[in-house]
Amino acid sequence: MNVFFSSGLKFSCQRCSACCRHESGFVYLSKKDLEKIPAVLGMEKESFIMAYCRWVEDWQGEDVLSLKEKQNKDCIFWDSGCTIYNARHLQCVTFPFWEYIVSSAKTWEDTGKSCPGINLGKLYSKKEIGSFLDMRNMEPIINRQGVS
Repeated sequence: MNVFFSSGLKFSCQRCSACCRHESGFVYLSKKDLEKIPAVLGMEKESFIMAYCRWVEDWQGEDVLSLKEKQNKDCIFWDSGCTIYNARHLQCVTFPFWEYIVSSAKTWEDTGKSCPGINLGKLYSKKEIGSFLDMRNMEPIINRQGVS
């Protein structure tokens, strides 16, 4: 398979918080996320879900678990920076190496219009990018049947 990033891609988070703020979006959670984040917050899983999560319909019409947003569309854990940075969820850990973003040079460049870290800094190899993609496949998003 010939992928456009066979020579790697550069990315360096500029800590601008553009991916965390001012725009509606879904932050999907994996089972590991649902273990890690409540533990850091000193909460039971069920209480965490009630306080910080919502069920949303994904692109396949399935209900999946996502973080709530603040009214201004900021991530619920954003307050002058990420308040759970050391326990942040897989979706944030792997950004911008998401399957749809690295699916083509065009989507990569389009992402760069809102993310100033695209094409800057560290060169991630094809293998490293593949590892990020594999992480999501190994930690699927929680659906209603998988929350227990």
